[in-house]
Amino acid sequence: MGVHQDRGEPWRKWYKTARWQRLRLQVFIRDSFTCQCGCGRIEGNTSLLVADHKTPHRGSEALFWDDANIQTMLKACHDGLKQKAEQASINQRGVWY
Repeated sequence: MGVHQDRGEPWRKWYKTARWQRLRLQVFIRDSFTCQCGCGRIEGNTSLLVADHKTPHRGSEALFWDDANIQTMLKACHDGLKQKAEQASINQRGVWY
């Protein structure tokens, strides 16, 4: 099951909104389409980029929509190390809203 498929959590629908698409593009432009994970790769193909929440939002609207909490990452970087780190800490993340 994909990261953004709706499994009953209302926040999953936020990823499908025009508001999210605008915010995502604004973050990419702000970050000059450059991966913020440390690799520094520039990628003009936005389908290969992810607007990553630095602090997992856990359903918090404030964290979800806060552009200061979002960074540009290559999909490969996001789906690799970042997701592994988040999954490893799943028991420490607290309650989902």
